[in-house]
Order: sequence, then C-alpha cells, then structure tokens
Amino acid sequence: MNQNRYIAIPSLLKVEKGSLHKIGTYLADCDFDKVVIFFGNGLIDMFGNTVMKSLADANIQVLEYLELDSVHLQDLTDLAFSLPNKTQAVIGIGGGKVIDGAKYCGFLKKLPFISVPTSASSDGFSSASASLLINGKRNSVPARTAHSIIVDLDVLKSAPMPFLYSGIGDMVSKITAIYDWQYEEAQGYTKVNDFAVMIAKKAVNSFVRTPFTSITEDLFLKELVDSLAMSGVANEIAGNSAPTSGSEHLISHALDKSAEKPQLHGIQVGIATYLMSMVQSHRWQRVQKILQDTGFFDYVSTLQLDRREYEAAIDLAPSIKPFRHTYLHEEQYRTKAKQLLKEDPILQKIFK
Repeated sequence: MNQNRYIAIPSLLKVEKGSLHKIGTYLADCDFDKVVIFFGNGLIDMFGNTVMKSLADANIQVLEYLELDSVHLQDLTDLAFSLPNKTQAVIGIGGGKVIDGAKYCGFLKKLPFISVPTSASSDGFSSASASLLINGKRNSVPARTAHSIIVDLDVLKSAPMPFLYSGIGDMVSKITAIYDWQYEEAQGYTKVNDFAVMIAKKAVNSFVRTPFTSITEDLFLKELVDSLAMSGVANEIAGNSAPTSGSEHLISHALDKSAEKPQLHGIQVGIATYLMSMVQSHRWQRVQKILQDTGFFDYVSTLQLDRREYEAAIDLAPSIKPFRHTYLHEEQYRTKAKQLLKEDPILQKIFK
C-alpha cells in the first residue's frame, strides 16, 4: 500500500508591482532575521540598494552578499559550506544561474531558499532541481524547493524580451510533456500521478487562455509567473519532472550538448513543443496559436537556426533520459519529427 509522502510547496508567493521594495516585510513575516544574498551579474548595482534598504528597514541582517556567476558543482559546494553558521535563509536574485546556485547551496546546507527571479525565462525559479556543470557538462541535480517566491512585475518588464519568449516556450511545453507522460503509462513504462497531471494542466490551460494585447501587460506576466510556479508544484507532487518535461525538453537538452551555439532553454523548448505537438497530433493548433500570437515565432525566425542541429538533437534525445519512454524513444516518431522539420511551413521559416 502506497504511503502519503511529504510535499514541499512554497510558503509565500508574491507576484506584484514593486515587490522588491517589500522583500524585507515579506521575510520578516516569515521570521527570518539573518540572511545571505546571491545576486546575478551586475544586479548589485541595479537592485542592491533597494533590497538592502528593504531588509534593513525590517531589521533583517545581511550576513553576506555577493554576485554569483558559477554553476560548477565544486564551486557551489565550496560556497555552501563557507556560509556563516548563523544563516537562516539563502536568497537568490537574478536569472537561471544564480537561482540554480542559490537553491543548490540551500539544499546542501538544509536552509530555506528564497527565489527572486528577475526574468520569467523558465520554471526553474520554482522547481526542486538545479542545472549545474559537472565535469564540463550540464546535469540536472536535486536541489531545494523555494520556501518563498517573490517576483517584481516592474523588474520583469525591464528584462530583455528573449527571456520572456523563453518563458512562454517553457510554459507551453507542458502540453506535450503531459501527453508524453500519459503515453509512457499507456505503453506500460510508468504510472502517472493524476493529481500532478491536473495541476500541470491547470497551469498551462490558465496561461494559454489569458487574454492579452501585449506580452508585457501586468496580467499576462502575472499569469505566466503563476503558471510556471504551479508547474514546479506539479513536479514536486510527482516526485520527478515528468509532468512538465517530455520529448520537447529532451530535444533542448540534446541541443545543449551538441549545438554549436545553444539558445535559451525555453526558446529551444518552445520550438520543440510545436514540433512534438504535431508528432503527437495533440493540441498543435493551440500551441501554434499562442506561439504566433505572442510573437514567439517571429522572434525565433530571426535567430538563423540550423535545421541539421535539430535533426541531430532528435536522434540524440532518447539517450538523454534512457529510462523514459516518450514519443521520441520510438524510431517512427523520430522519423516523423525530422520530416516535419523539413516540410512544415512555420518550421521552414524558422530554420536556415
């Protein structure tokens, strides 16, 4: 008989305008008074004064702060075990690198991790895994689910647009990821957690149905962040990334290993999601519509991507996670995917 297991979900989620000015109040309400802060490159100059003042006004002591630009396993291990003994929480402010680094340090030291993303480029700010460099190669390792997630909508608007397109690509990928997971179960390779599927579906459906005239509108940005955060909860419920990461993510991971110049994670995932939705014959019209309406397709068409790299990534994809059984783990669907790369009108515009 299966026993219920403990599910870690964030205790605090604040997604609003000006939230960076209120970070001290939020953390004081959580009874933190001694923290360490990791900033992304250049972010101390941009946000340091705002954050330090807010924490000082709330009588929260910053034991140490620094800019973090490494996701090397050994660097982060050394950093984690050099943290002051009085540290009560680790705050990560910035993009993917610093979020991964801070959450992994929190994991090693069994400290709460406060996630303060400055872009909405993926669901990494809410997930319990980190993408680290181990022996020169990217690997996903266990990390710390965020104790708190604090997102300032004004800060998100100041991030470069490619990061926003990346978040859109990562969010829409839940459509194909869920279908891959259900396919695995149908083929007898795994058991699906219905509650995790429900959460992941609610997240992506809420996002793709959000009305907008501009992707920088507050409502659209908040819905994107909320949905990405829900995706992290779905993974926590499942105990793995299957609800939100399927064949489309395998293509992206393969590109990270083999492409001459990999793009942002969510950019690669978004393109692969459109491709795999057609391979699966599942909701491809919905995927196509959101990627067209948001300008995602227009943006990626300017990148001069090489179709041959994606063809190679499709063949490499099954080896990325050999224990999975997505559509791409079967040769017939890899063949179909490579054929679509050449024949689909939208993909023809994207690739050289």
